[in-house]
Amino acid sequence: MSKKEKISPAKRKRLIRENLRSYSLLLPNLILFLAFSVYPVLWTFKYVFYRYGGYGSSVPKFVGFDNLIRVFGDDIYWKAVKNTFVYAGAKILFVIPIAFFLALLLNKKRRGNGFFQSVIFMPTVMSSAVMGLVFYLLFNVYNGQINRYLLDWNIISQPVNWLGKQHAMKTLVITAIWGGIGNYMVYFIAGLQQISQDTLESARIDGANRLQTLWYITIPMLGPILKIILMLSITAAFSDMNSVMVLTEGGPTNATMVMALYGYQFFFPISAGTVITPQYGYGAAVSTVSAVIAGLITLGYLFISRKLDDIY
Repeated sequence: MSKKEKISPAKRKRLIRENLRSYSLLLPNLILFLAFSVYPVLWTFKYVFYRYGGYGSSVPKFVGFDNLIRVFGDDIYWKAVKNTFVYAGAKILFVIPIAFFLALLLNKKRRGNGFFQSVIFMPTVMSSAVMGLVFYLLFNVYNGQINRYLLDWNIISQPVNWLGKQHAMKTLVITAIWGGIGNYMVYFIAGLQQISQDTLESARIDGANRLQTLWYITIPMLGPILKIILMLSITAAFSDMNSVMVLTEGGPTNATMVMALYGYQFFFPISAGTVITPQYGYGAAVSTVSAVIAGLITLGYLFISRKLDDIY
């Protein structure tokens, strides 16, 4: 048997001092993570089992699984779930191809490409509330610029209610596309720049045209970054509510209500919602069920992507 290496007292003190220094640097981030991430989750989960109207109201009353039972029988909530899937699916379906196309156009070193990259990326750093307000002014029924241009060009004969029940979800998707393509475009450009030019040149020498090079070389080599982009787009789409709240507040008649906003309004009532007074207990139950649904979608995506990696 080999003897364990003995550590001298001086070396042990030095290791302890180095570890303490490392942990002291991590401690502020750990405290913030526990205070603003872990504690709110535990607080929310606790009130799933209580009827509670917030501070200043009656004392929290334990009701067991009543809040969860109410969620599963809430037609408005399940309509919000359906709207969330429609919104997320449409956003991902359009944002990722457009971002990829723009990345292909702006990846090459040409004069002005840096300027266009900055302009397209700019909405990403803009507040969602401000972005929603801008699109609200653009798509306003009577004073919006969109209707004004369409009327001037004789494309429509009367103003279109872009925020009405028929077109509100389309307007939200357009807003999401405008606000999201810049971020994913940057990821795609980073992935394209990692592809070896020697590989692309070898494909051209072998007789591959641009479309074949794109399909058989570029896209497969973008697989790792594409998985990250899909993961980010899924989580962002299922948690997005700021632009919805500013543009439509979930209306009209809950036509654009999404899971995140429906849970939010039970903590902070909004004008177009059905909530009059805060209902923290039920809001916690709605948020918990929504988190489980989003988590299952995420796990499903990770499982499928792992299986595809094993196959290919």
